[in-house]
Amino acid sequence: MTRILLPLLCLTALVPAAGALKVQVWDRELQTKVGDGESSGSKLVMQFVGDYDGPVVVLFAQTDEEKSRVMFPGLKSSYNGSLSKGQLTLQVPGVSGASVTRDSAANTSLTLSKFLTPFKLTLSAQPAGLSLSLPGLKTTDTAAKDSPGKSGAGKDSSAKDVK
Repeated sequence: MTRILLPLLCLTALVPAAGALKVQVWDRELQTKVGDGESSGSKLVMQFVGDYDGPVVVLFAQTDEEKSRVMFPGLKSSYNGSLSKGQLTLQVPGVSGASVTRDSAANTSLTLSKFLTPFKLTLSAQPAGLSLSLPGLKTTDTAAKDSPGKSGAGKDSSAKDVK
């Protein structure tokens, strides 16, 4: 019985969590979403609007399981920051290891990649709007090449000779 139980316990411990850390990036007025992402394993996949440049609010949402397992200790639900040319910088209060005096700034600027390091997450960022390409699926470019012209000369063959 223990021969079966021990390997079974080891396998269940290796199963990744069902939930994922979700991240949303909004403009300062919380009217336009300029970034979105979700963790998968040890990677945080983010998409950013390429042409946005300015202050943002970054919102983190943990699943109940992540909170109960304390997977992201010290992670707040929101941070101020800025987004410029696809580079997200967070204003992090009192970074550990940094001596903060009354005269120095209370916040430290960190790129999202450096911010994720203590949480053992790596960043994979891409501009929003990049399409996913899977084998067998036509992209919008190939679909346009395969479709008949706009002149109407190449109409659907199923519509011809209908009387």
